[in-house]
Amino acid sequence: MPASVPGIHHVTCITGDVQRNVDFYVGVLGLRFIKKTVNFDVPDTYHIYFADYLGTPGTAMTFFGWPHLPWGAQGAGQVAAVSFAVPRDSLDFWAARLHDFGVEVAETHRFDIDALTFRDPDQMRLELVGEASDDRWTPWEDGPVAPENAIRGFHCVRLLVQEEGPTAHFLTETFGFREVGRETGRVRFETGAGGPHAMLEVVADPDAPKGEEAVGTVHHVAWRAPGDEQQLAWREALVRAGRQVTPVIERKYFRSIYFREPGGVLFEIATDQPGFTVDEPADSLGSALQLPPQYEDRRDTLKFNLPPIVVPTTAAAAAPRALEG
Repeated sequence: MPASVPGIHHVTCITGDVQRNVDFYVGVLGLRFIKKTVNFDVPDTYHIYFADYLGTPGTAMTFFGWPHLPWGAQGAGQVAAVSFAVPRDSLDFWAARLHDFGVEVAETHRFDIDALTFRDPDQMRLELVGEASDDRWTPWEDGPVAPENAIRGFHCVRLLVQEEGPTAHFLTETFGFREVGRETGRVRFETGAGGPHAMLEVVADPDAPKGEEAVGTVHHVAWRAPGDEQQLAWREALVRAGRQVTPVIERKYFRSIYFREPGGVLFEIATDQPGFTVDEPADSLGSALQLPPQYEDRRDTLKFNLPPIVVPTTAAAAAPRALEG
């Protein structure tokens, strides 16, 4: 087995309204809008990224803007919830902030950690978990949320599957995870050094309907490969284990391979390099439409077909207001 993946690289979801999505993830959650590009496979639609100041692997929440799809609830074979890590002492701040923006929030407690649960404008389930590390986080000093309260990156993702056994066996026997805890209805696994960024939870529900690709769902979760060598080693190991794995695909900001775990959730392994500053300097991330080389000759057409995006300013984003829709 290759060296374990260190943790989450990014999570990619589907939104039906790109502007509303930007308003929420920047204006409410305080993430930085770091990249405006297009879906590499459907180039007439957006792919947008939110993260810390630099887009550090482990902090990037990304979205395909696919308004042509219907809305759908998360189902079996999908990520049912995405959890972000925040400082424990910031949960009261976040509860008040979300309430001021008209977001319904519930308090929860699991694995001895306090958390807040809520939904984004596409009704995707999110959590803020009061357990954070600053090790892989570069603060956005000018953001609408002060660094002492800001989201540090991902905490974990929750998989919904119909059977626990096949997914748990794959995680521990093939993919280098280890079981670290059980509570009623869920099992927690860790990879690498563990802790925030390096965890997932599995919830098994034999009656859960199969998830469909739809607005309001997670498309895939990507795990980190520090470099190309580790990614290729994992590809070979996964193929030997009987997984159907794509060839390495160039994604400009990282290189990717994709496969499904036995419960149906789409996984990616993405390299840490070259990163999001490959086509924009750090202080200008997200300021212009970036295209993969094969689409540069379509830039004018794509701009015409893509709706404009207005990124909230810090001043406007800091003032709570009720969210529409």
